[in-house]
Amino acid sequence: MGMMNICIKLIRVLLCCIPIILNTTFHGNIGVVMAFHKVYPHHQNIGAAKVKQVHKPAFHFQPKQHWINDPNAPMYYKGLYHFFCQYNPKGAVWGNIVWAHSVSKDMINWKSLKPALVPSKWFDKYGCWSGSATILPGEKPVILYTGVIKETPEPGHQVQNYAIPANYSDPYLEEWVKPENNPILKPIMENISSFRDPSAAWYNNGHWKMLIGSRNYSRGIAYLYRSKDFVRWTRARHPFHEKMGTGMSECPDFYPLSSQGQKNGLDTSTLGSGTKYVFKVSLDETRNECYTIGSYDVAQDRYHPDNTSGWDIGLSYDYGNFYASKTFFDPVKKQRILWGWANESSTKDEDVAKGWAGIQLIPRTVWLDPSGKQLLQWPIQELETLRGKKKKLKNVKLNKGDTKEIKGITVAQADVDVQFSFSSLSKAEAYDKKWDKFPTQDLCGIKGATVQGGLGPFGILALASKNLEEYTPVFFRVFKTDDNNYKVLMCSDATLSSTNKNEYKPSFGGFVDANLANRTLSLRSLIDNSVVESFGEGGETVITSRVYPELAVYGDAHLHVFNNGTESITVRTLNAWSINKPIMN
Repeated sequence: MGMMNICIKLIRVLLCCIPIILNTTFHGNIGVVMAFHKVYPHHQNIGAAKVKQVHKPAFHFQPKQHWINDPNAPMYYKGLYHFFCQYNPKGAVWGNIVWAHSVSKDMINWKSLKPALVPSKWFDKYGCWSGSATILPGEKPVILYTGVIKETPEPGHQVQNYAIPANYSDPYLEEWVKPENNPILKPIMENISSFRDPSAAWYNNGHWKMLIGSRNYSRGIAYLYRSKDFVRWTRARHPFHEKMGTGMSECPDFYPLSSQGQKNGLDTSTLGSGTKYVFKVSLDETRNECYTIGSYDVAQDRYHPDNTSGWDIGLSYDYGNFYASKTFFDPVKKQRILWGWANESSTKDEDVAKGWAGIQLIPRTVWLDPSGKQLLQWPIQELETLRGKKKKLKNVKLNKGDTKEIKGITVAQADVDVQFSFSSLSKAEAYDKKWDKFPTQDLCGIKGATVQGGLGPFGILALASKNLEEYTPVFFRVFKTDDNNYKVLMCSDATLSSTNKNEYKPSFGGFVDANLANRTLSLRSLIDNSVVESFGEGGETVITSRVYPELAVYGDAHLHVFNNGTESITVRTLNAWSINKPIMN
């Protein structure tokens, strides 16, 4: 089917969706991930009578049923990777929070254990909220976590606690003890309900250091605390970081990376030359994950970002449905590994009906781009062990309006790696400077896959129905600026992903720092029933979308490559694999 007929069908669907879009409550700009701490008392205790498998991811981490959110305390201990996350054992919406616990030998296949932390003491009576793990000398792991000691003021009086294994010789760490000298930190009085998410700790100058997220009205704050014994902590005189207009700084993370553009990671306490530092927070008001790269003054305990623009227009791990991330150093592969949570975009009633909500995205290796200006991310290599049937294309030309279907694999569960090439940049559209003020997801909505361009849009149509009533396009579009440079826009647009009018279907986007000298752009997408996790240009830009097609499910899903620009595009190489289901809890 030609692209013109496709556009007509999609425009009709879009017009049907306009009333839904106008009546949706957005948290900030269009395309921002919805908040998750809203309480639904009448839903949070409704257990899953039956778990609906439609839309349930097959190879992304999640429990058999019910709600999960923030990744907590990932670590490697005695031959096993440990992963914890926020979990509601009683229902498919947020509430009744405990720490779910799973172990793995490869971070792909997971065995579920009993919850590691549950509310049981006066200092966590109303919730065991997010935290981190640190391995102390002598291979002794300790967890720092936020306890909620009162239900009011909403969302509760928050303190910081620690827990230690009951048996250090147990590689499964199935029993955790909460010492009676908890809590180890109480909030600053004006911030009793905004004092949470302790980071992993690092060591220098005779002290352990950690960060706590907080705020003062709309000013986001990360406080630095020091301790000699990991029990008695003192707040530093100056905040580690603060920024107006960001709201609560949740889930702070701070870690070193090699400044030489090498993939090898560094232990959290690594200091010295050849080291750069990453500081990240999850911004509650905008639901964005923002990071900066900079230097660390060890003597003064001050972090100096190289460029603060990340807090305003984005340096982000992921420009889509991604939040509350946590990293850890993998001592086996000597890599820094990133975990991130993807919330549902379905309604709460739908979540209750299906009996589950929330997934963890595929763990990613994180390292510094050789330019030193941003991070690169890539799915961990172990995911490739799940690859099954393979489809390969080479040197396929796509003229304006062309699509080509990729057949022969299970496209609802797939790993698709494609390199596009083009012979000229002459047809790149002029970039309008007014777009600098637009969130990139808004620009992706304006310049979507159905809007014909010059050089682009071109990319893939994931989870597409037979007649393209539904699909999720992931695509590039190249613009030329006034100074004869080029800007590459990458989009993942859920607007037309489902004929269900009740779904939240945002368009997400980010610019790619791409070198176009070779006239190529690469895209890798992990497609898993209701998630499309995409990596542009080797991990320069990453976007995750959650989608819920009604027609394009299981064997009725289709996959295409497409071009809707006047410049012809060549699919230089395409490798696509069916992805098998791992052992998953």
